Amino acid sequence: MNLPENFKEKMAQLLGDKEFEDFLASFNNDRLYGLRVNTLRISVEEFLKISPFELKRIPWTKDGFYYSSSDSPGKHPFYYMGLYYIQEPSAMLPATVFDAEPKDCVLDLCAAPGGKTVQIAASMKGRGLLVTNDISPGRTKTLIKNVEYYGLRNCAVTNESPENLARKFPRYFDRILVDAPCSGEGMFRKDPEAIKSYYSFNPERCVGMQREILDAVDSMLKEGGHLVYSTCTFNPDENEKMIESFCLKYAYDILEIPEMNGISSGRAQWANGDQEISKTARIWPHKALGEGHFTALLRKKHREDRVETQKEESARASFSYNLDTQIETYYRNFEKENLNIYLEGNLFSVGKHLYFLPDQLPNFQNIKLVKFGLFLGEFNEKLK
Repeated sequence: MNLPENFKEKMAQLLGDKEFEDFLASFNNDRLYGLRVNTLRISVEEFLKISPFELKRIPWTKDGFYYSSSDSPGKHPFYYMGLYYIQEPSAMLPATVFDAEPKDCVLDLCAAPGGKTVQIAASMKGRGLLVTNDISPGRTKTLIKNVEYYGLRNCAVTNESPENLARKFPRYFDRILVDAPCSGEGMFRKDPEAIKSYYSFNPERCVGMQREILDAVDSMLKEGGHLVYSTCTFNPDENEKMIESFCLKYAYDILEIPEMNGISSGRAQWANGDQEISKTARIWPHKALGEGHFTALLRKKHREDRVETQKEESARASFSYNLDTQIETYYRNFEKENLNIYLEGNLFSVGKHLYFLPDQLPNFQNIKLVKFGLFLGEFNEKLK
């Protein structure tokens, strides 16, 4: 593989001769393929009974599996039924570490195309609130497609900058995932186009962008809340050094991600010897069956002297639910007669369109809200 020369020079300096040899040799290996079972639709056990593919469990997640390059799961009917999401194996680590719960109010900030959003939603079991955002209008379209495809019903999709969201939602979220835009060095083996992008979207450009994103994230996260920061690059400036500088600027604890199942620890020597950085995690292509990934799990410290502001109270103002009682009656009768589920929660109607809305849905005034909740259907018959 024809890797960028400046990339090879830097990695040789960082890793040393012996490890760099192993690292470089890994780029001659075949890329790895993975899928994650969508447990909102089917359990892992049930899927394994009907799976037509030869699967091997990915060690850092309970619902992820390697599949053979000779298989074509993207063409199988099960894919179109939303039973699984096709995803690079290493990319499943951040949302696994994130460990969202049904009661949480969650933000996936740089979410497109939506793999981590789908994984987070499965952990939340369709409850709580999941705001999934991307700044790019084009990428947001792909995000919406996957939110709909996989049946996420506790989700609101926004198309905003981190700064605008931060102004609207000060200290609002229990958990925030930042899969940061990065130089993409960890995708070189998977996608040759990532090598071409590297020359224009280089580490120096990415570092400033990542710092701005994290500044916005701090203002949106509740005290005691959890932040997962991840990249698909090897560069310490975007990884260990980024976390070190962020924790020096703001009050956070770094929580340990165990060094096990192919996961290696972050390298403290690349962040001025700060041993706390070794609690972060890396997946290396020469040490695990995955591409390159970095993940850090942080918890925001409590401040005893902080007073809640009027702006924070305002951010918690709820969305106003409107529901035509006739439409609700028609839907509930239809649901009882034709479906094998009962949607327990908030129904909302706009004209003759009916939606199921997430819990805790805030007022999104002045925010580009492009999708919210689950569209259930349209009533075409004249109501009596």
